Amino acid sequence: MNLCDIKTIKQIMAMFSLNFRKEFGQNFLTNHTVVEDIADNCCDNAHSTILEIGPGIGSLTRELAERYENVVALEIDKGLIPVLKYTLGEYRNVTVINEDVMKADLDAILAPYFEKGPVSVCANLPYYITTPILMKLLESGLPFENITIMIQSEVADRLCAPPGGKDCGAITAVLNYYGSPEKLFKVSAGNFIPAPKVDSSVVRIRLYPEKPVKPLDEATFFKTIRAAFEQRRKTLPNALSAVFSDISKEDITEIIVSCGHEPTIRGEKLSVEDFAKLSDELYKRTMK
Repeated sequence: MNLCDIKTIKQIMAMFSLNFRKEFGQNFLTNHTVVEDIADNCCDNAHSTILEIGPGIGSLTRELAERYENVVALEIDKGLIPVLKYTLGEYRNVTVINEDVMKADLDAILAPYFEKGPVSVCANLPYYITTPILMKLLESGLPFENITIMIQSEVADRLCAPPGGKDCGAITAVLNYYGSPEKLFKVSAGNFIPAPKVDSSVVRIRLYPEKPVKPLDEATFFKTIRAAFEQRRKTLPNALSAVFSDISKEDITEIIVSCGHEPTIRGEKLSVEDFAKLSDELYKRTMK
């Protein structure tokens, strides 16, 4: 069964009286090579469990099931559950769950699989909810090895931007706290049905077993990052003073300089290590 064949996709949708649902960001891949490449790059360990978010009609799910020990697929659209039973019926190592990943208790769902071995994530994420889903995965505290996602190319550029780059943003710094992102390859809009208006890219994030920095207070660390990018045209002292109202602008400038930066620096120039050091000094000042 070639689930990347346009004719087959249309036949299956018709068989189950379904339409592509824009509200769920349903754009199904029609290039089998791309599906294979995503599955190949998802994980290095064949004994892993893969959490797939948004399996659609199961084209990527089948390839993951061929390569890895277990696949747990979360599908929000209940209309696709009978489809997945049909397309994945031969695979005994696949569990399909009709849940919204944003509401799902991932800890409870994945606990039995973490007991068996490593778990990684693979997903073709809807453009409109990419960041919330990614942040839920990162903030879950679950020890995922890798997160491989296909997302809008523009978002991929931001996730993988180096410090100081024009695409660098708050999500870049936050992501680099949790893991190391790498853009693997681009997927043009013509490889989907229905075709989206923009191209996509596949990004793999290798999560750190131990984070590279350990800020004194994680809340202050994230607050510092958000403040630095909320008004990115402003210099760092101006951006931070707008949020850290209990510290004077003069003191904030002094802290920035003490951390080895010019007072005219902007947030996008800082690395995750820089943000950790800066947030530590801000936290100490607020605790006085």
